[in-house]
Amino acid sequence: KLTSLALKPVITAELVHGRVYLKCTYSRPSSKLLLQYVVVWTRLSTPGKTEQIQRDTTLQSFSYIEMNGVNLKLGDTVFCTVTAFTTDTPEQQSLPEESKGFYAGIKFLPESLQIAEDGKEHVLTILSTVPIACSGHSDSCKITLQLSTEDLGKNSQLLGPPNIALSACQVDLLRAPCSERSCAAAAVTVTAVTDFAQDGNRISRIRAEPVGQRDLLWRAYTPKDVKVTVRDLPTGNCYSFTDPHIITFDGWRYDNYKIGTFLLCRSVSRAFEVHVRQWDCGGHRSATACNCGVAAR
Repeated sequence: KLTSLALKPVITAELVHGRVYLKCTYSRPSSKLLLQYVVVWTRLSTPGKTEQIQRDTTLQSFSYIEMNGVNLKLGDTVFCTVTAFTTDTPEQQSLPEESKGFYAGIKFLPESLQIAEDGKEHVLTILSTVPIACSGHSDSCKITLQLSTEDLGKNSQLLGPPNIALSACQVDLLRAPCSERSCAAAAVTVTAVTDFAQDGNRISRIRAEPVGQRDLLWRAYTPKDVKVTVRDLPTGNCYSFTDPHIITFDGWRYDNYKIGTFLLCRSVSRAFEVHVRQWDCGGHRSATACNCGVAAR
């Protein structure tokens, strides 16, 4: 019975004569029936809505569609739906089976990051789900992506240093054999900038833009941004003020009226150290010292 066919259509990407095609492959039942297949290609136009871009009737167990940058572009999510019928009774059709959505373009893994101001490096993988063609004027089969970061929020320009730092400003996606929906991949590390300020959780985004591309397919394409949430960690405070009164990180209070250079604090776990220099500012009446210099590492 045609209703019991399991066609299981799957979309993959291929390079054919230097051009990018998507291929819909489905299972051919091991029956003696001479079957034909109707393959309908659709793309996601708006969330929840698809539009048809190609319809094929074929005897083959596959169908191709070209990513030409016009009706099918990078950034599209594509589906193929397959229906089988016998040549002698075309009105008897199998139930249509739809593939999983295939996102054609650059993907980031993970798609969003939640990190903390703890100095840890987080790996962000950048991959292309479609193969990269060699440009005609050179032997390079790669896409160069320019990476940038932007802090989001009302006062992002007033809050001082950026929220995040990247290990590289540019990455090259070099062509590789396609496997597991990856045809080229690179990685960068993302670190939250420790700003010692209690400024709450902040949101940034990472943007990747193809540069130096003559290929129409890539030239008009900007991948989706990656959202990065930086969790604020509480910071300690210690003080040395007036003639110097000192309050330590854990709230103890001291006075230091001496003149000279002193070690104010030193971390036992990382390279962090603060020295202060004090001079006489009390005159003849009282022995009072004041901060006149600071050095920090």
